[in-house]
Amino acid sequence: MSLGAKVANQLPYLRRYARALTGSQSAGDSFVRATLEAALADDELRSTIGEGRAQLYHAFNRVWSTAYVDTVDRSSGLLGDHEAAAQERLAAMTPTNRQALLLTTLEDFSIDDTAYIMGCEPEEVERLVQDAIAEIDRESATSVLIIEDEPLISMQLEDLVRSLGHEVCGMAATRTKALEIVARERPGLVLADIQLADGSSGLDAVDDILRIGSVPVIFITAYPERLLTGDRPEPTYLVTKPFQEQTVRTAISQALFFGSSRPLD
Repeated sequence: MSLGAKVANQLPYLRRYARALTGSQSAGDSFVRATLEAALADDELRSTIGEGRAQLYHAFNRVWSTAYVDTVDRSSGLLGDHEAAAQERLAAMTPTNRQALLLTTLEDFSIDDTAYIMGCEPEEVERLVQDAIAEIDRESATSVLIIEDEPLISMQLEDLVRSLGHEVCGMAATRTKALEIVARERPGLVLADIQLADGSSGLDAVDDILRIGSVPVIFITAYPERLLTGDRPEPTYLVTKPFQEQTVRTAISQALFFGSSRPLD
């Protein structure tokens, strides 16, 4: 397999990680693009990213960790109010604990691989993950709408949401039911499947909801690559089925941390 093919297979997932880390599709994609440009200019780096997924993420981390502040400063004048607020909030804190949690949960890397990617010791990764979990537990409670047509998954998400101290304002298996709930309640967070029971789309349901008011959204799907094409604005928070509960927990933390009112373009 050629180097281009190897990297292309991993790009949808690297872009997902970059977007979750930065809180926006545009900022995340700019770092992925910068990583590829750096690899084109450096023969050693180019050969390294073809060795495996961890090596590609390690290269991305080198670019992100050295250029993050400069990139935010240079682009701040071009961002919309919503995205600028998210970037300012992220810049105000050290995001390494969230980075460690995203790599070990959303991207499912081992502690050792995460340590390699971040350029630190495994013990430090474990500490960062624990710090991130503690931060999640300090998040303000909110009400959550679950849009999911599989009863067992819906109940699993309900239990998880309640265990985090949030309330469930409703559970919907169709687009129509979701709108009925939103007409009565104003959720502070939405967890949405893509394909719903009556053939309707979770994407369309979320579009309907966002026309009514701003709310952070986390999409849950068995086919994330179908949404990570780069051809259209993509969900900022995307969890793959079957999911680990810690992955959903991390996504909830990120969405509430950034205070996202919609998937960022």
